[in-house]
Amino acid sequence: MSEETGLLDEKLLRLFDALYAARSVSRAAVQLGQAQPTVSIWLRRLREALGDPLFVRTESGMLPTPRADELVGTVRGALELLQKLAAPPPPYNPATDARRFRVCMTDASHVTLLPKLLTYVREAAPLASVQVMRIDEDTGGLLQSGAADLALGLIPSLDAGFYQQALYTQDWVCLVRPGHPRLEAGLSRVSYEREGHAGITSGTGQALLEAALARAGVVRRLVLELPGFLGLPAIISSTDLIATLPRHIGETLARNAGLRVHDCPLPVPSFTVKQHWHARYHHDPANRWLRLSCAKLFKHLPGEEELREVQSSEGSGLLAPPGA
Repeated sequence: MSEETGLLDEKLLRLFDALYAARSVSRAAVQLGQAQPTVSIWLRRLREALGDPLFVRTESGMLPTPRADELVGTVRGALELLQKLAAPPPPYNPATDARRFRVCMTDASHVTLLPKLLTYVREAAPLASVQVMRIDEDTGGLLQSGAADLALGLIPSLDAGFYQQALYTQDWVCLVRPGHPRLEAGLSRVSYEREGHAGITSGTGQALLEAALARAGVVRRLVLELPGFLGLPAIISSTDLIATLPRHIGETLARNAGLRVHDCPLPVPSFTVKQHWHARYHHDPANRWLRLSCAKLFKHLPGEEELREVQSSEGSGLLAPPGA
């Protein structure tokens, strides 16, 4: 019983249970690992709290009163509930989980990240499914509500209340078709400004590109603007246009479509692709498994560093929790 609140606490409930079983204050003290005077004090508090002697000294030991007989089931049930509350959750087993993992990502990630993630989930969690969602102005709310588990990408709008972990850094490349008549010798700033371009109109990364070009005083001659990457390989393969893209998606499209890759001749800042999740789900076992899996698959891509298994600290790139 707490002296401040007058409520029964766990140690008094355990004393009741021990006395009921042992019929002896001294044996109950040994069982509880306490000195007998301490147990006597607890017993006095227990009697005061419940308004009954509870255990009466007899030749046969400390026998329970009718009130104690009435309460023993309730006390033991309460102790069992407390034990369940304090027990750690069972280890998460992806192999038996039939949940749907919901991941927000860009359409570029559909090409670069999703195939590897889906293959891994199907092997490790064969009963689970994956739902891919867009990254947009609703992403933060979806992560907070649990309608989305994780977001992969560049999402500077997510701040306090979210965790993040850096996965890999992206610089910029330019794609052209093989045999481009004016770019066989390479791509310079002069040729970049002279040639026509195909541009992507969506995404935070593209906003960084446009800002960098504006700072450099470069105005691209945009011949074609696309909302996403789906048709870009066919366009670049069949025209003399240039596409400026983050390296990971650029090299992936070039490899799949047989395009040539040039380093971007302009000073466009690199950016870091991260995974993001809400603080509400930081300790959720399934969410934790998903983000550890993404870190295992994608950390340090597309550079040459060896992938490292993320330990329990989950890396060092975490935002402060809510209120920071």
